[in-house]
Amino acid sequence: MVHYHTLVAWLQAHAKTERGASLVEYALLVALIAVVCIGAVTFLGGQAAESFSEVGSEVN
Repeated sequence: MVHYHTLVAWLQAHAKTERGASLVEYALLVALIAVVCIGAVTFLGGQAAESFSEVGSEVN
């Protein structure tokens, strides 16, 4: 029971700080940037493959 009260007190003390909120905001921002990068690479990668195929067929 002592561990429970200690854990509750620790969580309440850390819940008052905004450091955790900032961490969540940064994590969401990094996740959004990653999704945009993956989407751009997927879109541009498909176009690049088509371009290379056309150039390759013209060379032959």
